[in-house]
Amino acid sequence: MNSNKITIAIDGYSSSGKSTMAKQLAKNIGYRYIDSGAMYRAVTLYGMKNGIVSPEGNVNIPTLIKILPEISIDFHLDGDKQYTMLNGENVENEIRTLQVSNCVSPVAAIPEVRHALVRMQREMGKSKGIVMDGRDIGTVVFPDAEMKVFCDASAEKRAERRYKELTDKGENVTYEDVLANVVKRDHIDETRDESPLRCAQDAVRLDNSGMTIEEQNKWLIDLFHKITNQK
Repeated sequence: MNSNKITIAIDGYSSSGKSTMAKQLAKNIGYRYIDSGAMYRAVTLYGMKNGIVSPEGNVNIPTLIKILPEISIDFHLDGDKQYTMLNGENVENEIRTLQVSNCVSPVAAIPEVRHALVRMQREMGKSKGIVMDGRDIGTVVFPDAEMKVFCDASAEKRAERRYKELTDKGENVTYEDVLANVVKRDHIDETRDESPLRCAQDAVRLDNSGMTIEEQNKWLIDLFHKITNQK
């Protein structure tokens, strides 16, 4: 284990910009980036493809739990792009659709799913030197992470970002549908029994509603240097 490297946990609401900033920070400091949300999306996609998760988000929970051992998730880095691999197949584009977004929160609320993915995430981060973003990284996956950030922004601002991201990819969606999805996911994430979304007591909170990507990247790297200089 490299004692000079730390574990960085970035949590927050859906479409709060946490993945963008986590990815850039990892690149700037030479750490590995892990998108835990992509892992839940990959399980959701697998369930949808196998008729276990319906398009409306209804989940056959006993069957999903049973097939969890069949699911292997990893990340492949190709230059500046990182791809989510599901059982060896690149599913990066498939997991980012609004259809998967509409179904991921019910899947992520299942305790057995969370336990399985937390085990994978801890294995990925056991040597430190990682930036991991998600909903419960600083509270559950790595409660002892040396650097914790909690991202927030208004639901409208987050829906605006998500809508632009989807339409830029050519998806036929409305802003109203995206906003409804954001609000629904917030409610499920905050109220689920297993690892609900909350800000860790020792996390630094960031509301980036009015920040540019450049401003939030600078804020994050400044915080990283402040924390590592104190070590």
